Amino acid sequence: MNSHYRSPPSIFAERYPVAFGAGVVDFLLLFGAGHLAYWLRFQQWEMSEWYLLATLLFSLTIILCQATTQSYGSWRGQAFTRPLARLIWAWIGALLILAVIAIGAKLAHYFSRYWMGYTVTVGLLAVVSFRLIVFFILSRLRAKGKNQKNIVAICDAEEKHNIFVLKDSLPAQGYSIRHTIPVSDDAHFLVELSQTVAKLTPHEVWICLPLSEGDKIKEILHVLRHQTIEIRFIPDMSDLSLLNHRITQIAGMYAIDISCSPMDGSARWVKRTEDLVLGSLFFLMSLPLCLLIYIAIKLTSPGPALFKQRRTGFNGKTFKVYKFRSMEVHNEESGEVTQATANDPRVTRLGAFLRKTSLDELPQFYNVLQGRMSIVGPRPHALAHNEQYKDLIESYMKRHKVKPGITGWAQVNGLRGETDTIEKMQRRVEFDLWYINNWSLWLDLKIIVLTIFKGFINNKP
Repeated sequence: MNSHYRSPPSIFAERYPVAFGAGVVDFLLLFGAGHLAYWLRFQQWEMSEWYLLATLLFSLTIILCQATTQSYGSWRGQAFTRPLARLIWAWIGALLILAVIAIGAKLAHYFSRYWMGYTVTVGLLAVVSFRLIVFFILSRLRAKGKNQKNIVAICDAEEKHNIFVLKDSLPAQGYSIRHTIPVSDDAHFLVELSQTVAKLTPHEVWICLPLSEGDKIKEILHVLRHQTIEIRFIPDMSDLSLLNHRITQIAGMYAIDISCSPMDGSARWVKRTEDLVLGSLFFLMSLPLCLLIYIAIKLTSPGPALFKQRRTGFNGKTFKVYKFRSMEVHNEESGEVTQATANDPRVTRLGAFLRKTSLDELPQFYNVLQGRMSIVGPRPHALAHNEQYKDLIESYMKRHKVKPGITGWAQVNGLRGETDTIEKMQRRVEFDLWYINNWSLWLDLKIIVLTIFKGFINNKP
């Protein structure tokens, strides 16, 4: 047995004191937000009785809704976006409840709307900021080996499980694999396993075995049945492609969605709303710049300023994508698409700058408003490239289960420009499919922010 164990550092033995403490801090922040909002509106600190009661009701309602959405649960092993999402849902629910109370009891006209707006804004900023600070401090402490849950991992002898690939990143999330126990067919293995776990008293035991080891897993669970520690089964499903897809229910039956878009129902409306709101904003903001680029192209090279090409879009339907022309006007052989390369003589001097800064893509916000593209999604490829790669790359056509995008997960991860090898295209498709299978509004916003800060300057030839 491979041991890397030492005495466990202290962690919170119970979650309740921590949750209660967080609730008290939230109450103070929210109550303080009401007072600050009162001062901002009326320039005095002493609140009237009605405003004091309203602030108290506001604070308690927010805290109760946060508790019901498990906003006071453990963050261990989670990205900050998960507790933040629970917090936002709690606030939406709380504000709806307060609105119903105010309208039903006809109390809304007693209070300043500015005060209500200030209270909600300051309160939300305070609560989120408090959590960001705590999350940052916890991450720093855990990266230094503090506040860890010690783990005993039961695994195969070769340690092939994905958990060992991520082993070095686990401490920052609050987990430390201190002891590994390789599975053996030895007659004494199970007895020694029970004794070793009892002696080490870890916080948790992780069974890191493939699903095919079902009988062995049952034996391990049986010998550990008297242990009071937490036991988790973490299967390695990386080789089981079917289990990497979404599981849904149809007519009471479980189904694995092999080739289905996750953006259905409400998700599709959220995505379209995002495109309309942000697309309109970016389109209007970029209009003056687009006009300057249009004039510059007309002055520096003969031919149209806009370049139109048919690309494959949502559900395999073709559409015209718009870009600023960055090359000299030329004719290609029928059906042939020649990608731009480094130092391509067809690219104009202005075009090289536009391609380098991705400003040639700005007209595609018009495609977004048309509903044929999204701000974020897999980049649309030329029709000839689709015909070329659909038989060479597994699941290539699944890219078209969503609308193509101006930017995407592949692009912010450095996969831009020429795809002169099948390996490059394969890598880009892998990132596209990961985006489709893991889509969320938060992921889209993250990609947009990354594009703004690092995506405009790229290696596109």
